[in-house]
Amino acid sequence: MKILVMLSCFFVFITSCKTKCLKTVDTVVFHKTHESKKSEAPFSDIVQVGNLYFLSGQIGMNHSARELVDGGIVPETKQTLENIKAVLENHDMKMENVVKCTVILANIEDFSAFNEVYKKYFPNKPARTTFAVKGLAVGARIEIECVAVTTK
Repeated sequence: MKILVMLSCFFVFITSCKTKCLKTVDTVVFHKTHESKKSEAPFSDIVQVGNLYFLSGQIGMNHSARELVDGGIVPETKQTLENIKAVLENHDMKMENVVKCTVILANIEDFSAFNEVYKKYFPNKPARTTFAVKGLAVGARIEIECVAVTTK
């Protein structure tokens, strides 16, 4: 009898999940960049899958000058996060829409300084992974990629 009840509950759960829990994703949108100087880049700034938005990694580059900001990890972190903010705003989202970040540092000893800046941009504390690597593009000290979600 217990097995029959358990199987019935499982069937009800699966049936209700198909209609309420699982959203079918019928479109993937590779959005064009909002920065004309990056139009030839071999990647999208942001890719939309249903209500999820996957942001490509951003570094501390001043996009109008196309060069890294000076001053080390703190200004690079600020610029990186401002670049993320700009991509999100271009798609009618805010930093609060970010649910996951992957942070790549060129030097793990920069962790504390980076973290002080990061906390100011993400008071809602999205999930995060942070690690260090031997080198990043154009000599950057930090790169951050994010996943955002919207209810639209």
